[in-house]
Amino acid sequence: MARAATTTDAFNAVAEPRRRQILDLLAQGEMPVNDLVEVLGLAQPQVSKHLRVLREVDLVRVRDEGRQRMYRLNAEPLKPIHDWLRRYEQMWNERFDLLEQVLDELKEDDDGSDD
Repeated sequence: MARAATTTDAFNAVAEPRRRQILDLLAQGEMPVNDLVEVLGLAQPQVSKHLRVLREVDLVRVRDEGRQRMYRLNAEPLKPIHDWLRRYEQMWNERFDLLEQVLDELKEDDDGSDD
């Protein structure tokens, strides 16, 4: 099965680790492309390419401020990812709760054997 283009939805766009790094940085606040280049240690064309993909799925918004282009996170397209992951979060929480019960039982057994 062919993989969907990275510009079709947020799931595909965030599959790339560098784009997730960009989103993490923009979650801290609006940044110009030059700051992103400096922090990421990538060439400006590489960062711009990632920003273009993120803009095409509406995860990033851009505005001109003088001679700079300012980028900011638009988290709304991440909601379907969050909703999808929530099911797995519930499953893991249930498993951790069961593990905690087992550990508590083992601790009680161990504490009781000291008598």
